[in-house]
Amino acid sequence: MTNPLFLPTAQKALALTVKSGSTCTAEIGGVSTVIEVARDLTVAVGDALLVLRSGATWFAFARYSTAAPAAVTGGSAPPAAIGVRTGRMVITPIETRSRQGSRWRTDTDDTYQGQYGGNGNHIGCAFYGRKAATVAGATCTGAAIKVRRLDKGGTNAAQDTTLRLVTERFRPSGAPTLTSTTDGPNLRRGQTDTYVEIPTSWGQAFLDGTSGGLALYEADGSPYVIFAGRGSWGPAWTLTLSWRR
Repeated sequence: MTNPLFLPTAQKALALTVKSGSTCTAEIGGVSTVIEVARDLTVAVGDALLVLRSGATWFAFARYSTAAPAAVTGGSAPPAAIGVRTGRMVITPIETRSRQGSRWRTDTDDTYQGQYGGNGNHIGCAFYGRKAATVAGATCTGAAIKVRRLDKGGTNAAQDTTLRLVTERFRPSGAPTLTSTTDGPNLRRGQTDTYVEIPTSWGQAFLDGTSGGLALYEADGSPYVIFAGRGSWGPAWTLTLSWRR
């Protein structure tokens, strides 16, 4: 019979990524850790989890609370699984800038999507330099950006935007190279979203060094919206990558 004094004690964790396959990344005692997730348990970013450790591996077996707590406490910081390193990289763009028609705008570093008054369609870009490639060889487990729609330009209501992956790490002299496409932020004028998830495959492209920027672009020039650049909001377009290797 098992001595009840030696039963394992559940710890609290905060989910940093959604469940992918059988694992997710969670913060346990202040450490970002890859954990196994119960087969029938669905995990969303920000979920408060209960976890147990078996050997070197942590297992999530339940969610608790209706929303994530402000901080997750309980237990000493656990080691990551043997042979696995995890981390989170926060990258501030080295430049935000909009290209209108055939020229880069020099009057503002805000990021525009769309066309107003027939003056030329915009590509609103954020370039991140080489920082992400410093963990080349890692696997991206989650990626997100911070954005703010300025209280000017376009209609007041939330507008659909189109987000594009950009090959260049630094602003080119000509047009940026736009590759993959996904739904972009949908914000009303003046609204901020500090956690807009982007595809994990895009985060992987940053880590691998095959891509270096993001852009807002819609070929038909509509809707017309303006998102903050670094000059009007410091955290604008901050990129967060979670990784393991």
